[in-house]
Parts: sequence; structure tokens; C-alpha cells
Amino acid sequence: MADSAPKPRIGLYPGTFDPITNGHLDVIGRAARLMDRLVVGVAINTGKGPMFSLDERVEMVLSETRAIVEQHGTIIDVVPFDTLLIDFARKLGACMIVRGLRAVSDFDYEFQMAGMNYRMAPDIETVFLMASERHQFIASRLVKEVAILGGDITSFVPSMTFDRVMKRVRG
Repeated sequence: MADSAPKPRIGLYPGTFDPITNGHLDVIGRAARLMDRLVVGVAINTGKGPMFSLDERVEMVLSETRAIVEQHGTIIDVVPFDTLLIDFARKLGACMIVRGLRAVSDFDYEFQMAGMNYRMAPDIETVFLMASERHQFIASRLVKEVAILGGDITSFVPSMTFDRVMKRVRG
């Protein structure tokens, strides 16, 4: 009988990442410790009126996750997608979808989505990771708003992303 290696644990962390924040990186770093491969799925989601193009967001996530790859040794891939999340997870062979929670208000929406995803694919688990205390209030939407209105976002985003956001805001 042939030796069968265990199936690698592949997780999917989806989002728009417009822009990627320190909160996102916190969840990515913690999720990377739980699996063999983490795919950060960057959603097109034009309905949110993104500040950055899909290619720019993919590039920022790739750049900002390099340190996590080096630290944890986990494979992190960054892949754009424009399909139903559960179909994308199946295509990747993911066994779990990782979702970050900041506050109780996030939970209601995420709970509904987890239920829908479970009905469509009961073999793919949804795992919730609470944002660490220092990142619980950070939301990409708020980061963009603060930057546009001239506020300081240095503690909310990594340095390369900070430079990109400020360049975009200053036009």
C-alpha cells in the first residue's frame, strides 16, 4: 500500500483590500499559522468604488505579505477573483474560508454569509478570526475617508500602502 501524504490545508481569505490595512495583515499572519497555504483572494467588487485598480490591490497585497511569508514559511498566494466566493474556494481546493471580525456589527453579516456558504459547500468551513485589539476599529473605507480629509493614517496601514494611498489622494 502506497504512503499517502496528508492533503495540504488550503485556506482562502477574501476581501477587496482597498487598501490593505494593518488589520488585514494581522488576520493574514494569524491565518498563515493555521494552514499550509493561504490564498488571499482579491475581489473585483466595483460596486464599492475602489480607490485602487484590481492590479494595484493585488500588487499591494503581494508586497505587504512578503514579510509574513518569510516569518511563517507558509505559502501565501494573492489571486484576483470575480466569481461566487464558494466557487472560487472550490477551484482552489480550499478547506476553509477565513473571515476577520472587528466588532459585533461584522458578525451579523458574516454569520449570514457563513450559513449560505455552508449550504452550498458543507465541506468548506468558515473560520472567524477576531481582529487583535489594536486593529479592531480599522476599516479600509474609514482609512480612505481619513486620508482624503487630510488625517494621519500612518498607524492604520503599512508604509508602502501609506505611500500609495497618499499619492492617490494628492492626485
